[in-house]
Amino acid sequence: MSDLRNEISNLSTAEKFELLDVLWESLEADGVSLPDTQRDELDHRLMQYERNPDEVIPWEQVRAGLFKKQ
Repeated sequence: MSDLRNEISNLSTAEKFELLDVLWESLEADGVSLPDTQRDELDHRLMQYERNPDEVIPWEQVRAGLFKKQ
């Protein structure tokens, strides 16, 4: 797995997004789906973001807060 992580870290941002897209499509093809409650929550969060995009907390800030609590 560490070889895979090394390969991923060498990808450009665009290549990483493309990889995410390919992985997501492969999960859909495998029949993996979200429960309705999770899908509803994601839809709700997306709607909140679309209404107030300036209220988003950047990932870097969220991540820093997560590591502080450990």
